[in-house]
Amino acid sequence: MTSLPGPGFEALIRPHTGDLAEIAPTARGNGSAFTGLVECALGPFFIKAVPNRPGGRRDSLVREGLVNPFVQPISPALRWRAEDEAWLALGFEVVNGRPSDFTPGSPDLPAIVDTLNRIAAVALPDIAHDWVETRWGRYAGGDAGLFRGGALLYTDIHESNLLIGDRDTWAVDWAWPTRGAAFIDPAILVVQLIAAGHDAEAAEEWASGCQAWKTADSSAVNAFAAATLRMWRERVERFPDTTWLKAMLVATQEWVDHRGIVVE
Repeated sequence: MTSLPGPGFEALIRPHTGDLAEIAPTARGNGSAFTGLVECALGPFFIKAVPNRPGGRRDSLVREGLVNPFVQPISPALRWRAEDEAWLALGFEVVNGRPSDFTPGSPDLPAIVDTLNRIAAVALPDIAHDWVETRWGRYAGGDAGLFRGGALLYTDIHESNLLIGDRDTWAVDWAWPTRGAAFIDPAILVVQLIAAGHDAEAAEEWASGCQAWKTADSSAVNAFAAATLRMWRERVERFPDTTWLKAMLVATQEWVDHRGIVVE
C-alpha cells in the first residue's frame, strides 16, 4: 500500500475512513501535498491534503471546502474535513468519470460547454462575495475593472478537471473559485481549446455556446486576452523549461493575433 504523507496522517483521517485498504495517488494535483483515491472501510474517498500552515495552499483548500455545498452536483460532494496541527484534509465522494477530450472533433465538446453553462447558472454564494478575482488584473493596467463582476468563477478549466461519465459530467478541483466577470470562464476555455489543437476561430465558436460569452463586451474580452498573454509571458520567463507554460503562451498568442490585438 502506498504510504500517506507525513507521520500521523493516517491517524488523522482514520475516524472518517476506517481501515485503509489501498491508496492511489493521482498524477496531477500540483496545488496539494497529497491527492489520491483511498479505498477504505467507510469509503472510497478522493482525498486532498495540504500542510496546515498559513498561505495560499491552505487558503485554497479551505475555499474549496467552503464553496462545495453551492456547486453540487457539478462538483463531487465533500463528505468530511479533518484537521490537526500538521495537516488539513478534505474527503470527497468518488465519481466514475474520465478526463475530457478538448481536441477538434471530440464528442466531449458539447458536454464541456454545458458544464460551463451549469457553473455560470450558480448564484454567487455569500461566502464568495469577498473572493474578488485579481489574478489577471495585475497584467491589465487600467483595464482591470473590466474583469470585475458578480459571477462565481471556476477558472481551473482543463481536460483533467472536467470529467465525463456515462450520464453525468463534473467540474472537480475548485482550487480557487472567485467573484468576477462571467465571461472569464469561457475565455479561459478558448485558450485551452487552442492549446488542444483548435484554431482561434473554432475555439471562440465553441465558447459562443456559453451564455456568458454571448453577452460579453468585446473590449473586455480583448483586455482579458492581452492580460493573459502578459501573464504567460512572465511565467515562461520565470520557468523557461516548463513545456506546458510555453504551450499556453503559444495558444494565447494565437488568440491575441486572431483578435487583432497588439500587446506590448
